[in-house]
Amino acid sequence: MKIHTTPQPPTFWTTSSVFIGRSLRHSLRDSEALAMSIMLPVMLMLLFTYVFGGAIDPSGRYVHYVVPGIILLCAGFGSASTAVSVSNDMTNGIIDRFRTMPVHSIGVVTGHVVSSVIRNMIATGVVIGVAVLLGFRSSAGPAAWAGAIGMILLFILAITWLYAAIGLAAGSSNAANGYGFILLFLPYLSSAFVPTSTMPGWLQGAAEHQPITPAIETIRGLLTGTPVHNSAWLAAGWCSLILLIALLWSLWLFQRKAGRR
Repeated sequence: MKIHTTPQPPTFWTTSSVFIGRSLRHSLRDSEALAMSIMLPVMLMLLFTYVFGGAIDPSGRYVHYVVPGIILLCAGFGSASTAVSVSNDMTNGIIDRFRTMPVHSIGVVTGHVVSSVIRNMIATGVVIGVAVLLGFRSSAGPAAWAGAIGMILLFILAITWLYAAIGLAAGSSNAANGYGFILLFLPYLSSAFVPTSTMPGWLQGAAEHQPITPAIETIRGLLTGTPVHNSAWLAAGWCSLILLIALLWSLWLFQRKAGRR
């Protein structure tokens, strides 16, 4: 006698792995966007090191100061495309197709986020490699390198989920691109390129109390041996708060727009 069993729907983790693979394949096919997300930070590093670096730090050691800021700028450029990718999926009808299948369609967003984090970590490695060619030398030991990589990963995860939420909130991919572009200005209003003490008094407070400055100071301290003070705790707190808000915002927006997970 044959026993008929009802097939079980795939788990959330199985669905997410499929969507992660889908997003990674899309990234490989869009090689121009991937290359630009790496080339732009590298070009900025070359610009600030060779064009502005002599005026900012005549000793020639400006590359040691600017690299942590360029690393987070690279993360911002790489994560910004997540907003556009998520917005495209929400507006081109593919979510409606996934809703007819026994899958967790929120995995589409998770796939974009995870693949973006992977791309950004690879791009970060490339940027650090170029920085070494330009003369950057780190005094960090294995523990300090592990802490710096952990800080970079936490920042990338938080900013990527925030861009995913922006993509869900935007009405079109063009709008998502515009909204996301605004966030790319934050590193310029931080200690990424110059110490906040050199800024006008009315701007110092904003520069010192925004999320990117403590993250940069933490990475800079771990890699170059400068004092970290309480920057690590502030950076971890800011990133965790942004991540929590972005996750909750993304889930709420997805449920409201897609109808169900």
